[in-house]
Amino acid sequence: MLYRLEALMGRAAFWLSLAGGLIILIQVVWISYGVFMRYVVGRPDGMVTEATALLLFPTAFLGLAWALKEDAYPKVSFLPDALRGKWRRMLDALNLLLMVLVGGFFAYTAVSATLRSYESMASSEVLLWPRYLFWIGSALALVVFTLYALICFLMIFKEPVDIPVLKTGPGE
Repeated sequence: MLYRLEALMGRAAFWLSLAGGLIILIQVVWISYGVFMRYVVGRPDGMVTEATALLLFPTAFLGLAWALKEDAYPKVSFLPDALRGKWRRMLDALNLLLMVLVGGFFAYTAVSATLRSYESMASSEVLLWPRYLFWIGSALALVVFTLYALICFLMIFKEPVDIPVLKTGPGE
């Protein structure tokens, strides 16, 4: 059951990271358009600053679960590399527990903000886009990240942790 959930969360993490990449692509095109309009045409686009700022918020969270899946967070690894067996497993469990707790707090906050902004129908100042549209992506990303971290935490106790062996040359 955990392995199916892990695979499902892994696919969700992949699609969320693709959505983040798409948003970044949209931002690049829109900012380039804004620069062109400002410096070449001489008529700045009044929406580009607010739009890219609002799109930056969900983009910051859409890759969290994918980074966890790919073990791509920056980290100091001298202590985990020095530990073996149950001590390594305990350190990994503590790390994942901290991720679950912090991710859970931010997921709760983002879901709460999404619901409140939907109920109030608050909108951005210049674009008049509903703010809940920007909170939805962040809330979804944080919920998926927290669930994925929780599943990884539970899987640590399911079977032994694989410790990669450094290979110095071919065939070793």
